[in-house]
Amino acid sequence: MMNAARVRRFWVPGVVLAAAIVLFLFSFHAERHLETATRVEGSQAELVRQELASRFRSPFVDQVVLVVQGLPPADSEEGGQALTTIVAALKDQPGVSGVVSYLELQDPIFLARGGGTFVLVGLESVEGTVEPLVPELHQLERSLENRLRGQYPAVKLELTGEIPLNFDIRKASADDVRHGESLVIPATLALLLVAFGSLVAALIPLAVGQLAIATTLAITGFLAQRWHLSILVQNLSTMLGLGLGIDYALLMVSRFREAISSGLDTHSSAVIAARRAGRTLLISAATVAIGFLALLTVPISEIRSIGVAGFLVAAMSVLLTNTLVPAALELLGRRIDAGRIPFVPRLDSGRAARGEDHWRRWGMLIVAHPWLALGMAGACLLLLAWQVTRIDTSLPRGDWLPDAAESVHALRALERMGRGGVVESLRVVVELPSDSIAQTDAGWNVLDHLTRRLASDPRCYRAISVASIAGSNRSSLLDLSRDTRRTFLSSDGRAALIEVVPAASVSLRGQVNWVRELRRMGAPALTGMAGATLLVGGIPALNADYETIVWEHIPRVAGLVVLGTLISLLCGFRSIFAAVKAIALNLLSVTASIGALVLVFQDGHLSRWLGVPGGTGSVFPLVPIVAFAIVFGLSMDYEVFLVARVLEARRSGLSELDAIPEGLARTAGLITSAAAIMIVVFAAFTFGDFLVVKMIGFTLAIAVLIDATLVRIVIGPALLRIAGDWNWWPGGLSTARGAPSMATHE
Repeated sequence: MMNAARVRRFWVPGVVLAAAIVLFLFSFHAERHLETATRVEGSQAELVRQELASRFRSPFVDQVVLVVQGLPPADSEEGGQALTTIVAALKDQPGVSGVVSYLELQDPIFLARGGGTFVLVGLESVEGTVEPLVPELHQLERSLENRLRGQYPAVKLELTGEIPLNFDIRKASADDVRHGESLVIPATLALLLVAFGSLVAALIPLAVGQLAIATTLAITGFLAQRWHLSILVQNLSTMLGLGLGIDYALLMVSRFREAISSGLDTHSSAVIAARRAGRTLLISAATVAIGFLALLTVPISEIRSIGVAGFLVAAMSVLLTNTLVPAALELLGRRIDAGRIPFVPRLDSGRAARGEDHWRRWGMLIVAHPWLALGMAGACLLLLAWQVTRIDTSLPRGDWLPDAAESVHALRALERMGRGGVVESLRVVVELPSDSIAQTDAGWNVLDHLTRRLASDPRCYRAISVASIAGSNRSSLLDLSRDTRRTFLSSDGRAALIEVVPAASVSLRGQVNWVRELRRMGAPALTGMAGATLLVGGIPALNADYETIVWEHIPRVAGLVVLGTLISLLCGFRSIFAAVKAIALNLLSVTASIGALVLVFQDGHLSRWLGVPGGTGSVFPLVPIVAFAIVFGLSMDYEVFLVARVLEARRSGLSELDAIPEGLARTAGLITSAAAIMIVVFAAFTFGDFLVVKMIGFTLAIAVLIDATLVRIVIGPALLRIAGDWNWWPGGLSTARGAPSMATHE
């Protein structure tokens, strides 16, 4: 009977472990299914892309730029022959849908300073995504270089453009993950060894964190085969998996060792740990998950991917901790202390009591002077939070692309040639209400007028359309190649593309403002024809749409996070004041951490220590909304731990003056250990090359630091003291002591 009962207790953990092992094997292949391209669903930039693909059937919907250096000028006979060799090889390459160079258009834009030139290469893949074609193009360029080097020793061929840049960002992201893990795992293990004094006890939380990452990556890899999921899944899964997985397992192991040290047997200690820590972890994970689920309402692939990854990490972390960890603890028993670390005192009742006395005295100091504590700590945080009013969410300035990437080298070479705007062109699609651009003089003249108007703007380097290529003569349209016609003219002849290349002096912010200006003016004002429509796409338009949609959705995301968290806390605490106070403190933590981001990254204070000398002038649009959703859930963990213990002390008969120090004594050590691990995990990702991950990692590390120090052990206890019995209204203290409440289960 005993063996049968034991088997029943372990069959659920056994199933979970088997599933985790299978998913672990699949996690190594997840990266290949994740995308680096940004998709803004329903945006005008996305609509332009769809128009070019379906209505124009353009061979250059997806395109790369081959930068050519070290050859004679393209307009010379010798340079033309070399360029012919390159173009012929490109046209024979599988996946290439179109090629445009000086040979086809004889356009001066292809004649760059220093004799360099470039080739526009259209890509098309039957598999849906063109990124896998990039390595094949790299092989082709190496082969062409070898063929030409005998005659031209200085020849250099390099790919750039949105797709190669995204491909290299994928590699930088993977490198950052490996670099972050190489820093985090040893540091985290050291902290766990100090906390537990035992190698076995320290390895359990670390193993849970690794399993949480692997299972999340495997599941997202499967999902990415049907939905667009960003490469940011890698970084966020690693960052949050280590943070949450270790955090949750740390609480479970701590409760088990506490029970063991009190003299209970192994089975009873495992049951107590599972029951008392398990429900707290479920509530904490629910608040984290709410924040990530809110991100799914934002129609941007990167932000939705973070929402998916975060939700899965929280779910996997709490599932593994509530199933595998109790089973492992019961199997280990007192062997949990195996692998004792010299010079680290054993976590016995005496050591625990000394630590609790320290925090108890601190709590007594706070409750004796609550207004002073609230004023001093609150002033610091409000000063930081005020910096949010100055936040700039345009694209950061400076060279934040990965330096070692070929696509970045090629982009810089293109910029030196004065042709960097080719990569960042505005793609303007104009449609006339009735007149055919291809078949009527009136329609042709409208296109010619609009092309000239855009070209005359000082922000424009070149404006290219069928009108400019054909020399403003509609009869010359038939002389153009088929690829040129379907690139710039729709199949029904009523819509045309104008490729607007920005001048080198126009910044990213200037390009975004230009896009918004054109959209605001509208087609009737620009063309002089009522009923005409105009769409603006391209990278600058995508940036404009991205920023606009993020700001439009911030109130909705914030509202969903706050409402969902409030409901969760009301169910857990059954106290209006405790729930509202927790929400207010979390808002303070979030805004203060984003304020610190503004000071360090945007303004450049101390940013050189993070590898960003001089600052970035702005922050990525996704950082504030993602930080809000993540920090709000993470911060709630410590609120749940603290308030649950204070409520437990009040129900045991202690007064408010005694219950608050008692709650601090029971939880502050755990909060400090958990926060230290979180900070190490998040801070490690600020030392990579991926700037957006740097910003997220910094914001999360600062948020946890603020929350675990000023908020939870100063402001929170002070507010509990000031509110008194109102903390538990309505009826929190009237609950029978034996009733199942969150406090008794913590």
